[in-house]
Amino acid sequence: MSSLRKQKLELTWIGKENRPKLEPRILLEDPAKSYHAKHRVTENDLFDNRLIFGDNLLALKALEAEFVGKVKCVFIDPPYNTGSAFEHYDDALEHSTWLGLMRDRLEVIRRLLSPTGFICCHIDDSEGHYLKVLMDEVFGRSNYLVTMYVQVRYAEKTLKQDMAFHKQIEQIHVYRKDYGAQPNQNSKDLSFDKFCYYITEKGVGKTITLGGKTVQVFQSGEWKVERKEGSATGLKEIWATGSILDGNSSGRFFRDYLTGRASEDGLGVLYKVNGIGDDGLGYRYLTGPARATATKGKYYQGVPLAKLEPDAEAQTSPIENFYDLAGSFGNCRHEGGADFRSGKKPEALLEIVLKHFSSPGDLVLDSFAGSGTTGAVAHKMGRRWIMVELGEHCHTHIIPRLQKVIDGEDTGGISEAVNWQGGGGFRYYSLAPSLLQQDSYGQWVINKEYNAEMLAQALCKLEGFTYAPSDEHYWMHGNSTESDFIYVTTQTLNADQLQALSDEVGEGRSLLVCCGAFRGAAERFPNLTLKKIPKMVLQKCEWGHDDYSLKVENLPQAVPHSSPLPVEEGVEKSKSDKNANPAQAGLFAGDEQ
Repeated sequence: MSSLRKQKLELTWIGKENRPKLEPRILLEDPAKSYHAKHRVTENDLFDNRLIFGDNLLALKALEAEFVGKVKCVFIDPPYNTGSAFEHYDDALEHSTWLGLMRDRLEVIRRLLSPTGFICCHIDDSEGHYLKVLMDEVFGRSNYLVTMYVQVRYAEKTLKQDMAFHKQIEQIHVYRKDYGAQPNQNSKDLSFDKFCYYITEKGVGKTITLGGKTVQVFQSGEWKVERKEGSATGLKEIWATGSILDGNSSGRFFRDYLTGRASEDGLGVLYKVNGIGDDGLGYRYLTGPARATATKGKYYQGVPLAKLEPDAEAQTSPIENFYDLAGSFGNCRHEGGADFRSGKKPEALLEIVLKHFSSPGDLVLDSFAGSGTTGAVAHKMGRRWIMVELGEHCHTHIIPRLQKVIDGEDTGGISEAVNWQGGGGFRYYSLAPSLLQQDSYGQWVINKEYNAEMLAQALCKLEGFTYAPSDEHYWMHGNSTESDFIYVTTQTLNADQLQALSDEVGEGRSLLVCCGAFRGAAERFPNLTLKKIPKMVLQKCEWGHDDYSLKVENLPQAVPHSSPLPVEEGVEKSKSDKNANPAQAGLFAGDEQ
């Protein structure tokens, strides 16, 4: 029984236990590629957006130190893994590679999300169901909110004429970071259309007491009800039946005191019950049955006072989970002046996502930027944004598109709907090369492309310090607290230099000294921690690994089989079979595209 309690429901795949030790690279800004408007358009213009060129897994890791817990909405549109380019590769291994690389990204993204944040992952049915289970594991099944279904093409617009099924629908899996995160529901304007009934008392009626309340009883002919244009002074007609009889004070009063009174008061009677309702009238009108064979009655409710207050909460309605955007997908190829032939998402889709899962001023992240739609829409909607893209279209498509947005020259997409006039800007960054590289003898040494500032910044990130060089103290390159600092140098420090450092740091403060080498006993300096570069970081991560992209070009080739006969004893298995767990391999059985 105890062993069963330790088991958990999870998706397994070949190599799931393998996790990369990612290097937290520094980001290098290129002012020549950064861009901003020539003047402010509004007081809400946003300039500190980020476009990052580089491998998206390494870029996500690079963002961790600064942005953990700060991203409100992540929209990603990862490669769908359709299998069209994978016919020469082992299918189970291909699926496993895709799942493993997606898991690694999702785990970093979860750390970046704020407690009230959301992730929206666009996918099709090639991997959509596997992705759902994987996201259950990473974000928790209880944090799954909805799958939005998006019609991306009409039946007559097929991808291939020889396909057995029309691929018309794609999905967006939506998860929250933690319990309590609330999406923005559809806003609904207060309408008086249903408050269109007006009652006139033509007589004085008679007064009785029912249930401790004063009730005026008007016989048929002593009152009338008219239906006109709805207004704030009108009444809404509601049948007193079913769950209404238990659900509110008017229904309960009808159930407990008016049911069966037709034999005593007659048919077509109007009851004016004092002391019921939240509409400020001080009374509520109820009617008995109008015919001898009827038992049901009605009541008439005014507009609740809470809805008439200037600061009344906006009326909302649930968010839909199906959107027909086939027309938008068919016409988005040239949106933003970025001609993107495959996989481009229309601005209308991103407007829906960002409207429901972020608010103005929030931070939005897209680590599969593609043609830059997420950033363009976020910019127009007043959201801060970070985008990551490795492809050269980062320069040929995204930058020109964003420049048009900032200059107010992009009149397509959602521009008219949000009255976009331009403004703001972004900073362009690229990933720094790996901090360490191997020399001609195979030894790990500091990369020659690193200058002193880059080295200090990289060591700060690796050791958990905030890079904040001081103008006053040469040894203050960063800090982790108000009294804990870091100093980075490639020099060899002798005992006299260490003593001078220790004296200047003084009591009540501590200093991590990262140096090429040092001479002297470290215990002589209680306020200094001495570490050697690069030895101190050799085991921290994978060095010199620049490509974690979702590609399978380097997967082992599947061994061709002349027949489906099982492998006989003594015959060597293919590389993809040697370490395969049979249960895991079976997960993808019959999975060929």
